[in-house]
Amino acid sequence: MNALLYLLLIPVALIIISLVWRFASRRYTIPCPVWMKGLLDPPSAGGTSARTRKTIEHLAIRPGMRVLDAGSGPGRLAIPLAGALGRDGEVTAIDIQEEMLHEAEKRARAAGLTNIRFLRMGLGDGGLEQNHYDRALLITVLGEIPDREAALRDLFGALKPGGILLIEETIRDPHFQTRSTVRKLAGAAGFVETGFFGSRFSFTMTFEKHPVA
Repeated sequence: MNALLYLLLIPVALIIISLVWRFASRRYTIPCPVWMKGLLDPPSAGGTSARTRKTIEHLAIRPGMRVLDAGSGPGRLAIPLAGALGRDGEVTAIDIQEEMLHEAEKRARAAGLTNIRFLRMGLGDGGLEQNHYDRALLITVLGEIPDREAALRDLFGALKPGGILLIEETIRDPHFQTRSTVRKLAGAAGFVETGFFGSRFSFTMTFEKHPVA
């Protein structure tokens, strides 16, 4: 009987923790812990996963582009992106956790990649280079940022006119943002929606910074 009770309490406890984490993130920066990096980038995937390849496909990158991976974590996207961009292209991987950046740097060295910059910084403080990037991506990161509006304004300013922002969200993330929320936040920053892929519970959205007429 006690064993059954414990089994019932475990999912309840996980739900409570997720809710607390979600609401606390509205006031504090609480990123995914480094020890959970295996969930972000499962080691069993074996190279570049189908999920990662699909994300890169939605970005429609070309060799020589500059790409910003905001909240890069252990480098699931940054590493294959750097390879696809070629020597003339560049990925800037930013994260607020030094340990995540160290893991990504280690993977880049192992892959022989030299076209990735690693910067410890967050979004929303105006620290990004202006009109510098062709593409930017936020992979299950938006809900971890207390000031989401400021973060998206930063990304809008950092992209070149015609640049693309890609945002991914999944219900498995405690910080999950709905499609309507993402659309509203991105629109307020000046972005124009250009694509939606997936379902209401797990999706990718793309937005464009329209050139000034």
